[in-house]
Amino acid sequence: MSYKIKSRIWIESNNNVLLGEGRVHLLKAIHETGSLSKGAKALNLSYKKAWHLLDSVNKSAKKPVTINSIGGKGGGGVALTPYGQALIKTFDEINQNCWNFLDEQMEKLELL
Repeated sequence: MSYKIKSRIWIESNNNVLLGEGRVHLLKAIHETGSLSKGAKALNLSYKKAWHLLDSVNKSAKKPVTINSIGGKGGGGVALTPYGQALIKTFDEINQNCWNFLDEQMEKLELL
């Protein structure tokens, strides 16, 4: 018989979600596209939903996670701050460490 452990992690601040997999995917998409609307489109999210997620991250974080640039000839954009980039990296490391731990625990179960 084959077993699987399933888990998802998220980080909260004052009962508000700061980061989870969905928010991190959105931040990565924003970083890659330089735009909230393009990032949302890449993830098949509505602009409204993406804006809400990004707003909740920025409100829960210690420092700004993104910087907006005002539109001009080419339109505005969004960029991650160094703090935002560090949050993504740290979340990815925490998430990977959790999966590594769960894999180790699964090995114990398989030995029974």
